Amino acid sequence: MITTRTIGPLHFEDLDPKRFEDLVRQLAYEFKPWRRLEATGRSGSDNGFDARGYEIVARRDQLLASAEEDETVEERSTLNEGIDDRLWLIQCKRERAIGPKALVKYLDDTVLGPDEKLHGLVFTAACDFSKKARDDFAKKCREMELEEWHLWGKAELEDRLFRPENDHLLFAYFGFSLTIRQRSQRADLRARLVMKRKANRILRDHAHASLLLRSPDATEYPYTGDLADFKKNPPWMVQPYRGMSHEGLKFCVQRYFAYLSDDGKSWDAAMVVNDARGHTHEDPWLGEDRNGETRQTIYEFWSTIPEVNRAWLEVVGLVPFDDIVDIDDLGDEYVQVPHIYAQFVTGRRGPFKSFIAEVETISRWEPRSFNPGEMTDGRIEYFPVELRKLNDGSE
Repeated sequence: MITTRTIGPLHFEDLDPKRFEDLVRQLAYEFKPWRRLEATGRSGSDNGFDARGYEIVARRDQLLASAEEDETVEERSTLNEGIDDRLWLIQCKRERAIGPKALVKYLDDTVLGPDEKLHGLVFTAACDFSKKARDDFAKKCREMELEEWHLWGKAELEDRLFRPENDHLLFAYFGFSLTIRQRSQRADLRARLVMKRKANRILRDHAHASLLLRSPDATEYPYTGDLADFKKNPPWMVQPYRGMSHEGLKFCVQRYFAYLSDDGKSWDAAMVVNDARGHTHEDPWLGEDRNGETRQTIYEFWSTIPEVNRAWLEVVGLVPFDDIVDIDDLGDEYVQVPHIYAQFVTGRRGPFKSFIAEVETISRWEPRSFNPGEMTDGRIEYFPVELRKLNDGSE
C-alpha cells in the first residue's frame, strides 16, 4: 500500500470560545454583501446573537443604475442606507455534540427587539449534525418564518476554510497553509527533477562503475588511517552504480555467487565473500583482501553448476533523489570518479533508504530471475554450509 500525506481533522473545539466566534464571523464576511457585521457576542449578554449582520438589498432600479454607471451595489445603496437591509443572526457553539432538542432550544432562546424582523440565520458549531437535527432545525426555522437558514457543522466549516480565499484564516487559526504547502511541494518537485537530470547527465556513462557515496558531514575525508568504527558506521563508501529508478540512484551493496533452480523459485548463494566490495584501486579504504582463497573455492564450486542454473545474487540499495545534496563530477586524487553527496544515517545502511534482492542467471540469451522478499524466501541448501554463511563485511 502506498503511503500518502493527508491533513487531519481540524480541532475547532480546541479554540477559545471567543476565537471560535471570530473565526466564524470572518468566514461570513464573503457570505453576503454586508453593510455591517457586528461582533455582538463579545459583549457578554448577546440575546443569542454572537454576530449580527445587515445584508445590503439592492432594488431593481439600483441594479440597473449601477450597471449603466459602472457603480457597485454597495456604492449605489448608500443613497438609501439601512432602509431595505436584511437582518441576519449568526450563532456559534463550540461544543463537541449538539442533539436535535438542544439545537431547537438554542433557537427558542433567541430574543429579538420589538422592531426587529429576522430574515436569515447561520448556526455554526464545532461538531457534526445528524439528519434528524438538520430536519428539526429546518422545521423550526420555517416556524420562525425565516427566509433563509444555514447550518454549518464541522464539515461545512472545513469546506469553507479549505477554499483558496480563506487560506489566510486556515493559517491564522490552525497554523498551516495549503497555498504555502503547494508552493513547498512545487519547490520539492523542482529540486527533485533538477537532481534527477543532473544525475542522468553526469552518471549515464558510469553504468556499473564504482562511485563514491559520501556524507556532507564527513569532515574526516579523505583520512586513510584507521578510523574508529569505520566499518560499522562508514561516513563514505565506494559502491558499484546500477543506474536510476523513478525514485533515485541504485547501487549494488551485496553480490554473491548463486544458484537458481529450474523452477525459478528456489535458490541459494555463497554469502561468505561479498563481490560488490570491488578492488583496492577503486576503493582505497577497502583494506587487505583476506578472502582471495575463499573466493577461489566458491568460484570452483560455482563453475560445476549447470550453466542454466548458474546465477548471481545482488542486493541493490536505493538513494532517493530527495536525499542527494549534490554530485561532484570531477572526483579527486583518491577516487577519480563522480562523488555523490547524500544524507547518511547511523549504521551500515549509509545513505540507502530501501533494498531489493534479485537472483539472476548468467545466461545472456534466456536469463531467468527471482526476487526474494526476504533473504530466506525460497532459499534452499545447495552450497556447502561453510560457504553459505552471510559475511557482515568486517572481514
